[in-house]
Amino acid sequence: MPSPFRFLRAGPPPPKVALLSDAAFFTRTISITAGATAEDAAAQVEIALEAISPFPLAQLYYGWFRKPLADEALVFAAYRRRFTNEQTVEWDGAEVVLPGFAAALGAAVEPATTVLLSYAEAITAVHWATGQVPSKILTRVIDPEATEEDRARIRTALVAELGGSKTVIELATPLAPEPAKNDGEIVFRSGEFDSLLPSAALTAADVRDKGELAALRSARRRDVLMWRVAVGFAASLAVLSLGELSLVGGRMWQQVRQKQFAAQKPLVDKITGIHELTNKIEELATKRLMPLEMMTQLTGLELERKPPEILFTRIVADQSKGLYTIFVDGRASNAAQINVYESTLRKLPAIEKVNAPISQVRGDQAQFTLTAVFKPEALLAPEPPKPPTP
Repeated sequence: MPSPFRFLRAGPPPPKVALLSDAAFFTRTISITAGATAEDAAAQVEIALEAISPFPLAQLYYGWFRKPLADEALVFAAYRRRFTNEQTVEWDGAEVVLPGFAAALGAAVEPATTVLLSYAEAITAVHWATGQVPSKILTRVIDPEATEEDRARIRTALVAELGGSKTVIELATPLAPEPAKNDGEIVFRSGEFDSLLPSAALTAADVRDKGELAALRSARRRDVLMWRVAVGFAASLAVLSLGELSLVGGRMWQQVRQKQFAAQKPLVDKITGIHELTNKIEELATKRLMPLEMMTQLTGLELERKPPEILFTRIVADQSKGLYTIFVDGRASNAAQINVYESTLRKLPAIEKVNAPISQVRGDQAQFTLTAVFKPEALLAPEPPKPPTP
Protein backbone atom coordinates (compact mmCIF):
# COMPACT_ATOMS: atom_id res chain seq x y z
CA MET A 1 0.00 0.00 0.00
CA PRO A 2 1.52 3.37 -0.98
CA SER A 3 2.35 5.78 1.81
CA PRO A 4 -0.32 8.47 2.44
CA PHE A 5 2.51 11.00 2.78
CA ARG A 6 3.98 10.26 -0.64
CA PHE A 7 2.61 13.51 -2.03
CA LEU A 8 4.53 15.45 0.66
CA ARG A 9 7.83 13.82 -0.25
CA ALA A 10 7.19 14.50 -3.94
CA GLY A 11 7.38 18.26 -3.33
CA PRO A 12 5.42 20.96 -5.17
CA PRO A 13 4.05 20.27 -8.67
CA PRO A 14 6.11 21.43 -11.66
CA PRO A 15 5.28 24.90 -13.04
CA LYS A 16 2.83 25.07 -15.92
CA VAL A 17 4.85 25.68 -19.09
CA ALA A 18 3.45 25.72 -22.63
CA LEU A 19 6.04 24.41 -25.15
CA LEU A 20 5.14 25.23 -28.75
CA SER A 21 6.13 23.51 -31.98
CA ASP A 22 9.69 24.36 -33.06
CA ALA A 23 8.67 24.24 -36.72
CA ALA A 24 6.51 27.37 -36.28
CA PHE A 25 9.49 29.59 -35.39
CA PHE A 26 12.41 31.07 -37.29
CA THR A 27 15.59 31.90 -35.37
CA ARG A 28 18.47 34.34 -35.74
CA THR A 29 21.55 35.12 -33.68
CA ILE A 30 22.07 38.90 -33.47
CA SER A 31 24.75 41.09 -31.96
CA ILE A 32 24.04 43.12 -28.82
CA THR A 33 26.04 46.09 -27.59
CA ALA A 34 28.52 44.80 -25.00
CA GLY A 35 27.36 45.55 -21.47
CA ALA A 36 23.86 46.61 -22.56
CA THR A 37 21.16 46.49 -19.91
CA ALA A 38 18.09 44.27 -20.26
CA GLU A 39 16.00 47.24 -21.45
CA ASP A 40 18.59 48.26 -24.05
CA ALA A 41 18.92 44.66 -25.23
CA ALA A 42 15.13 44.39 -25.65
CA ALA A 43 15.08 47.55 -27.79
CA GLN A 44 17.92 46.22 -29.99
CA VAL A 45 16.14 42.87 -30.39
CA GLU A 46 12.92 44.54 -31.54
CA ILE A 47 14.82 46.72 -34.03
CA ALA A 48 16.57 43.62 -35.42
CA LEU A 49 13.26 41.74 -35.71
CA GLU A 50 11.66 44.59 -37.63
CA ALA A 51 14.59 44.48 -40.05
CA ILE A 52 14.66 40.69 -40.70
CA SER A 53 10.95 39.79 -40.43
CA PRO A 54 8.48 40.20 -43.30
CA PHE A 55 5.78 40.88 -40.70
CA PRO A 56 5.46 43.79 -38.25
CA LEU A 57 6.05 43.05 -34.58
CA ALA A 58 2.33 43.34 -33.81
CA GLN A 59 1.75 40.22 -35.95
CA LEU A 60 4.51 38.14 -34.33
CA TYR A 61 4.89 35.99 -31.25
CA TYR A 62 8.54 36.52 -30.40
CA GLY A 63 11.10 36.21 -27.67
CA TRP A 64 14.85 36.10 -27.16
CA PHE A 65 17.53 34.54 -25.01
CA ARG A 66 20.68 36.28 -23.83
CA LYS A 67 23.09 35.56 -21.02
CA PRO A 68 23.69 38.52 -18.68
CA LEU A 69 25.81 41.24 -20.36
CA ALA A 70 26.60 38.94 -23.32
CA ASP A 71 27.18 40.49 -26.75
CA GLU A 72 24.90 37.99 -28.55
CA ALA A 73 21.23 37.07 -28.33
CA LEU A 74 19.18 34.30 -29.93
CA VAL A 75 15.95 35.74 -31.37
CA PHE A 76 12.96 33.54 -32.29
CA ALA A 77 9.60 34.56 -33.72
CA ALA A 78 6.49 33.04 -35.33
CA TYR A 79 3.63 34.48 -37.37
CA ARG A 80 0.63 34.76 -35.07
CA ARG A 81 -1.80 33.25 -37.57
CA ARG A 82 0.06 29.95 -37.34
CA PHE A 83 -1.66 29.44 -33.99
CA THR A 84 -5.40 28.96 -33.73
CA ASN A 85 -7.60 30.49 -31.03
CA GLU A 86 -7.98 27.03 -29.48
CA GLN A 87 -4.21 26.78 -29.15
CA THR A 88 -3.76 30.21 -27.60
CA VAL A 89 -6.59 29.57 -25.10
CA GLU A 90 -4.50 26.69 -23.74
CA TRP A 91 -1.82 29.21 -22.79
CA ASP A 92 -4.06 30.74 -20.12
CA GLY A 93 -2.61 30.14 -16.68
CA ALA A 94 0.81 29.14 -18.02
CA GLU A 95 3.76 30.69 -16.23
CA VAL A 96 5.71 30.88 -19.48
CA VAL A 97 5.09 30.06 -23.18
CA LEU A 98 8.16 28.98 -25.18
CA PRO A 99 9.11 27.15 -28.34
CA GLY A 100 10.23 23.62 -27.49
CA PHE A 101 13.91 24.24 -28.23
CA ALA A 102 13.97 27.20 -25.78
CA ALA A 103 13.81 24.72 -22.90
CA ALA A 104 17.41 23.71 -23.77
CA LEU A 105 18.84 27.23 -23.91
CA GLY A 106 19.86 27.28 -20.23
CA ALA A 107 22.08 24.20 -20.55
CA ALA A 108 25.75 24.45 -19.62
CA VAL A 109 27.48 23.02 -22.69
CA GLU A 110 30.93 23.26 -24.24
CA PRO A 111 31.51 25.01 -27.59
CA ALA A 112 30.87 22.89 -30.71
CA THR A 113 28.05 20.96 -28.98
CA THR A 114 24.81 19.85 -30.66
CA VAL A 115 21.72 18.77 -28.72
CA LEU A 116 19.09 16.71 -30.54
CA LEU A 117 15.48 17.06 -29.36
CA SER A 118 13.08 14.38 -30.55
CA TYR A 119 9.29 14.85 -30.75
CA ALA A 120 6.57 12.70 -32.24
CA GLU A 121 6.24 15.03 -35.26
CA ALA A 122 9.70 16.65 -35.53
CA ILE A 123 13.39 16.52 -34.63
CA THR A 124 15.25 19.70 -33.67
CA ALA A 125 19.01 20.21 -33.54
CA VAL A 126 20.38 23.01 -31.35
CA HIS A 127 24.05 23.83 -32.05
CA TRP A 128 26.39 25.97 -29.93
CA ALA A 129 29.43 27.22 -31.84
CA THR A 130 30.49 29.07 -28.67
CA GLY A 131 29.28 28.85 -25.11
CA GLN A 132 26.98 31.93 -25.13
CA VAL A 133 23.87 31.21 -27.22
CA PRO A 134 23.10 28.66 -29.96
CA SER A 135 24.43 29.71 -33.35
CA LYS A 136 22.01 27.52 -35.38
CA ILE A 137 18.72 25.76 -34.74
CA LEU A 138 17.34 23.37 -37.38
CA THR A 139 13.99 21.57 -37.27
CA ARG A 140 12.79 18.76 -39.52
CA VAL A 141 9.11 17.79 -39.54
CA ILE A 142 8.63 14.02 -39.84
CA ASP A 143 5.78 11.60 -40.14
CA PRO A 144 4.63 10.46 -36.68
CA GLU A 145 4.61 6.92 -38.09
CA ALA A 146 8.27 7.13 -39.21
CA THR A 147 10.47 4.19 -38.21
CA GLU A 148 13.45 4.47 -35.90
CA GLU A 149 15.73 4.03 -38.94
CA ASP A 150 14.10 7.04 -40.60
CA ARG A 151 14.56 9.09 -37.41
CA ALA A 152 18.20 8.06 -37.12
CA ARG A 153 18.81 9.07 -40.74
CA ILE A 154 17.24 12.51 -40.14
CA ARG A 155 19.32 13.04 -36.98
CA THR A 156 22.51 12.18 -38.85
CA ALA A 157 21.57 14.57 -41.67
CA LEU A 158 20.90 17.40 -39.21
CA VAL A 159 24.27 16.96 -37.48
CA ALA A 160 26.03 16.87 -40.85
CA GLU A 161 24.19 19.99 -42.02
CA LEU A 162 25.20 21.92 -38.90
CA GLY A 163 28.86 20.88 -39.16
CA GLY A 164 31.61 21.36 -36.61
CA SER A 165 30.01 19.29 -33.83
CA LYS A 166 32.53 17.81 -31.42
CA THR A 167 29.85 16.63 -28.98
CA VAL A 168 26.38 15.38 -29.88
CA ILE A 169 23.85 14.94 -27.06
CA GLU A 170 20.75 13.01 -28.07
CA LEU A 171 17.87 13.30 -25.61
CA ALA A 172 15.70 10.21 -25.35
CA THR A 173 12.68 12.16 -24.06
CA PRO A 174 11.56 15.79 -24.46
CA LEU A 175 12.67 18.29 -21.86
CA ALA A 176 10.12 18.76 -19.09
CA PRO A 177 9.99 21.20 -16.15
CA GLU A 178 10.94 19.85 -12.74
CA PRO A 179 8.97 20.64 -9.54
CA ALA A 180 9.51 24.29 -8.65
CA LYS A 181 12.10 24.89 -5.91
CA ASN A 182 11.66 28.69 -5.96
CA ASP A 183 10.06 31.49 -7.97
CA GLY A 184 13.34 32.66 -9.48
CA GLU A 185 13.99 29.89 -12.01
CA ILE A 186 12.65 26.90 -13.93
CA VAL A 187 14.73 23.77 -14.47
CA PHE A 188 14.04 21.54 -17.49
CA ARG A 189 15.39 18.00 -17.43
CA SER A 190 15.64 14.96 -19.66
CA GLY A 191 17.58 12.09 -18.11
CA GLU A 192 20.93 13.47 -16.96
CA PHE A 193 20.64 16.58 -19.12
CA ASP A 194 19.28 19.71 -17.45
CA SER A 195 18.72 23.32 -18.43
CA LEU A 196 18.22 26.14 -15.93
CA LEU A 197 16.41 29.28 -17.06
CA PRO A 198 16.34 32.14 -14.52
CA SER A 199 13.31 34.40 -14.24
CA ALA A 200 14.94 37.24 -16.23
CA ALA A 201 15.62 34.89 -19.16
CA LEU A 202 12.12 33.43 -18.94
CA THR A 203 10.59 36.90 -19.06
CA ALA A 204 12.47 37.72 -22.26
CA ALA A 205 11.89 34.29 -23.87
CA ASP A 206 8.10 34.24 -23.33
CA VAL A 207 6.59 34.65 -26.81
CA ARG A 208 3.20 36.00 -25.78
CA ASP A 209 2.09 39.56 -26.53
CA LYS A 210 4.40 41.85 -24.56
CA GLY A 211 1.64 44.25 -23.54
CA GLU A 212 -0.50 41.39 -22.27
CA LEU A 213 2.54 39.94 -20.48
CA ALA A 214 3.18 43.25 -18.71
CA ALA A 215 -0.46 43.42 -17.57
CA LEU A 216 -0.37 39.76 -16.51
CA ARG A 217 2.79 40.23 -14.45
CA SER A 218 1.39 43.39 -12.89
CA ALA A 219 -1.78 41.54 -11.91
CA ARG A 220 0.32 38.66 -10.55
CA ARG A 221 2.41 41.05 -8.43
CA ARG A 222 -0.81 42.59 -7.14
CA ASP A 223 -2.23 39.16 -6.33
CA VAL A 224 0.98 38.17 -4.54
CA LEU A 225 0.88 41.41 -2.55
CA MET A 226 -2.77 40.88 -1.62
CA TRP A 227 -2.02 37.30 -0.66
CA ARG A 228 0.85 38.39 1.57
CA VAL A 229 -1.35 41.05 3.16
CA ALA A 230 -4.05 38.43 3.79
CA VAL A 231 -1.47 36.04 5.24
CA GLY A 232 -0.15 38.88 7.42
CA PHE A 233 -3.65 39.61 8.72
CA ALA A 234 -4.24 35.92 9.39
CA ALA A 235 -0.92 35.68 11.22
CA SER A 236 -1.78 38.79 13.25
CA LEU A 237 -5.15 37.30 14.21
CA ALA A 238 -3.42 34.07 15.21
CA VAL A 239 -0.93 35.99 17.35
CA LEU A 240 -3.73 38.03 18.95
CA SER A 241 -5.72 34.86 19.64
CA LEU A 242 -2.66 33.25 21.16
CA GLY A 243 -2.10 36.35 23.29
CA GLU A 244 -5.73 36.28 24.48
CA LEU A 245 -5.39 32.61 25.39
CA SER A 246 -2.18 33.43 27.23
CA LEU A 247 -3.96 36.18 29.19
CA VAL A 248 -6.79 33.80 30.13
CA GLY A 249 -4.26 31.19 31.22
CA GLY A 250 -2.30 33.84 33.10
CA ARG A 251 -5.38 34.99 34.98
CA MET A 252 -6.22 31.41 35.94
CA TRP A 253 -2.64 30.84 37.09
CA GLN A 254 -2.73 34.10 39.06
CA GLN A 255 -5.94 33.04 40.81
CA VAL A 256 -4.27 29.77 41.85
CA ARG A 257 -1.28 31.73 43.19
CA GLN A 258 -3.55 34.10 45.10
CA LYS A 259 -5.30 31.15 46.75
CA GLN A 260 -1.94 29.65 47.70
CA PHE A 261 -0.82 33.03 49.04
CA ALA A 262 -3.95 33.40 51.18
CA ALA A 263 -3.51 29.88 52.55
CA GLN A 264 0.18 30.36 53.40
CA LYS A 265 0.00 33.98 54.64
CA PRO A 266 -0.67 33.19 58.35
CA LEU A 267 2.33 30.86 58.54
CA VAL A 268 4.55 33.35 56.67
CA ASP A 269 3.43 36.18 58.98
CA LYS A 270 4.29 34.07 62.01
CA ILE A 271 7.74 33.21 60.66
CA THR A 272 8.32 36.87 59.74
CA GLY A 273 7.38 38.00 63.25
CA ILE A 274 9.79 35.52 64.83
CA HIS A 275 12.54 36.66 62.48
CA GLU A 276 11.92 40.34 63.29
CA LEU A 277 11.95 39.60 67.03
CA THR A 278 15.21 37.71 66.68
CA ASN A 279 16.76 40.63 64.79
CA LYS A 280 15.55 43.04 67.47
CA ILE A 281 17.11 40.96 70.23
CA GLU A 282 20.36 40.77 68.26
CA GLU A 283 20.37 44.54 67.75
CA LEU A 284 19.79 45.13 71.48
CA ALA A 285 22.68 42.79 72.25
CA THR A 286 25.17 43.91 69.63
CA LYS A 287 24.08 47.03 67.78
CA ARG A 288 24.06 49.60 70.57
CA LEU A 289 26.25 52.37 71.84
CA MET A 290 28.99 51.17 74.16
CA PRO A 291 30.64 54.37 75.48
CA LEU A 292 32.07 52.70 78.61
CA GLU A 293 33.73 49.96 76.56
CA MET A 294 35.16 52.59 74.18
CA MET A 295 36.49 54.71 77.05
CA THR A 296 38.07 51.64 78.61
CA GLN A 297 39.94 51.07 75.35
CA LEU A 298 41.08 54.73 75.31
CA THR A 299 42.38 54.82 78.89
CA GLY A 300 43.10 51.23 79.78
CA LEU A 301 41.75 49.45 82.82
CA GLU A 302 44.26 51.18 85.12
CA LEU A 303 44.52 54.44 83.09
CA GLU A 304 47.88 53.17 81.90
CA ARG A 305 47.34 54.43 78.32
CA LYS A 306 46.43 58.02 79.12
CA PRO A 307 49.34 60.28 80.06
CA PRO A 308 48.81 62.09 83.42
CA GLU A 309 49.32 65.44 81.68
CA ILE A 310 46.04 64.90 79.75
CA LEU A 311 42.64 65.63 81.28
CA PHE A 312 39.32 64.75 79.58
CA THR A 313 36.74 67.53 79.91
CA ARG A 314 33.83 66.13 77.83
CA ILE A 315 32.88 62.78 76.27
CA VAL A 316 30.24 62.43 73.51
CA ALA A 317 28.88 59.19 71.95
CA ASP A 318 26.01 59.82 69.52
CA GLN A 319 24.24 56.93 67.74
CA SER A 320 23.36 59.19 64.81
CA LYS A 321 27.09 59.75 64.21
CA GLY A 322 28.03 56.09 64.45
CA LEU A 323 27.70 53.25 66.91
CA TYR A 324 31.44 52.79 67.13
CA THR A 325 32.61 56.41 67.19
CA ILE A 326 33.42 58.50 70.31
CA PHE A 327 34.37 62.18 70.61
CA VAL A 328 36.49 63.36 73.54
CA ASP A 329 37.36 66.98 74.38
CA GLY A 330 40.39 67.46 76.59
CA ARG A 331 43.33 69.59 77.56
CA ALA A 332 46.97 68.89 78.28
CA SER A 333 49.60 70.74 80.28
CA ASN A 334 52.18 69.45 77.78
CA ALA A 335 51.10 69.69 74.13
CA ALA A 336 53.68 67.09 73.07
CA GLN A 337 51.85 64.46 75.11
CA ILE A 338 48.81 64.81 72.84
CA ASN A 339 50.77 63.47 69.87
CA VAL A 340 52.30 60.73 72.00
CA TYR A 341 48.82 59.70 73.19
CA GLU A 342 47.44 59.74 69.63
CA SER A 343 50.31 57.53 68.46
CA THR A 344 49.65 55.08 71.31
CA LEU A 345 45.96 54.80 70.44
CA ARG A 346 46.67 54.31 66.71
CA LYS A 347 48.63 51.15 67.55
CA LEU A 348 45.72 49.53 69.39
CA PRO A 349 44.13 46.61 67.43
CA ALA A 350 40.66 47.64 68.59
CA ILE A 351 40.84 51.09 66.97
CA GLU A 352 40.22 51.50 63.28
CA LYS A 353 40.95 55.23 63.05
CA VAL A 354 41.95 57.99 65.54
CA ASN A 355 42.58 61.71 65.19
CA ALA A 356 43.41 64.28 67.91
CA PRO A 357 44.05 67.74 66.45
CA ILE A 358 44.95 70.65 68.80
CA SER A 359 42.27 73.35 68.66
CA GLN A 360 43.71 76.00 71.02
CA VAL A 361 46.86 76.76 73.01
CA ARG A 362 46.94 79.13 76.02
CA GLY A 363 50.19 79.36 77.84
CA ASP A 364 51.15 75.84 78.84
CA GLN A 365 47.60 74.55 78.29
CA ALA A 366 46.59 72.97 74.94
CA GLN A 367 43.01 72.03 74.11
CA PHE A 368 42.20 69.21 71.65
CA THR A 369 39.28 67.10 70.36
CA LEU A 370 39.93 63.38 69.97
CA THR A 371 37.84 61.34 67.51
CA ALA A 372 38.19 57.56 67.68
CA VAL A 373 36.47 54.96 65.45
CA PHE A 374 36.48 51.40 66.78
CA LYS A 375 36.23 48.07 65.03
CA PRO A 376 32.80 46.57 65.87
CA GLU A 377 34.09 43.14 66.80
CA ALA A 378 36.67 44.61 69.20
CA LEU A 379 33.96 45.97 71.53
CA LEU A 380 32.05 42.71 71.91
CA ALA A 381 32.53 41.09 75.28
CA PRO A 382 34.56 37.89 75.00
CA GLU A 383 32.84 34.63 75.85
CA PRO A 384 33.66 33.40 79.36
CA PRO A 385 36.08 30.45 79.38
CA LYS A 386 34.52 27.03 79.75
CA PRO A 387 35.20 25.35 83.10
CA PRO A 388 37.61 22.46 82.88
CA THR A 389 36.02 19.06 82.64
CA PRO A 390 36.66 16.83 85.66
